[in-house]
Amino acid sequence: MEPDWSAHFERERGRYADGEARLPGIVDPDDRQRQLTRMGNAAGGAGLALLMAGRRCEAGEWFARASARYRESFAGAPAGSWGRPIGAVKAGLLAGDLAAAEDAARWTLETGAASSDSPIGRYAACLAFLVVGDDAAAGELAGTLTGRDDFPDDVARALTAVASSDHDAYERAAADVLRSFETRDEYLEDIPVADTVVVLQTLAQPRGLEAELASPLLPV
Repeated sequence: MEPDWSAHFERERGRYADGEARLPGIVDPDDRQRQLTRMGNAAGGAGLALLMAGRRCEAGEWFARASARYRESFAGAPAGSWGRPIGAVKAGLLAGDLAAAEDAARWTLETGAASSDSPIGRYAACLAFLVVGDDAAAGELAGTLTGRDDFPDDVARALTAVASSDHDAYERAAADVLRSFETRDEYLEDIPVADTVVVLQTLAQPRGLEAELASPLLPV
């Protein structure tokens, strides 16, 4: 059955609006950062639904909201909450807004993600370095993510291939990442989209590495 992207969008827009209405009454800093993160997720979900529906300009507006909420939430988040910088950088890439992605990437690097002990933190920094064009630094970090049992190896291999401009290796790794999405049952915000593949393809395209991929989980 074809996904009803309009229904997905309306659900996510409703979740975002609910969070927006609740936010002014939230005093506790931890509760506030959690609410902001939920709003970021909802805005990102709305953006993905619109992207899949071919409504790219509107999608960009929602991805911008997602990035802003993720960044706003980070100040009050527990140490090591690297999902927020990842979400902010990915939002800019998913929107196709390279200026926004670069701004989020530079902020991510300022947070110290590159020196994190966490593979998720280093993933955030790796994405950021690729966005700002420091492929050598990205490659070094990607190398620390491969062969681990706490980070998806297909994503690590794709990042390494982008950083080293290895087209054949990228095609194989990107196909593996797509396959991992096609065989899973759960998606962020219940939006069936291979968002990581879209992000990788956006990073690969200006380097002449973009793979030929087709899937119901990818925008046309």
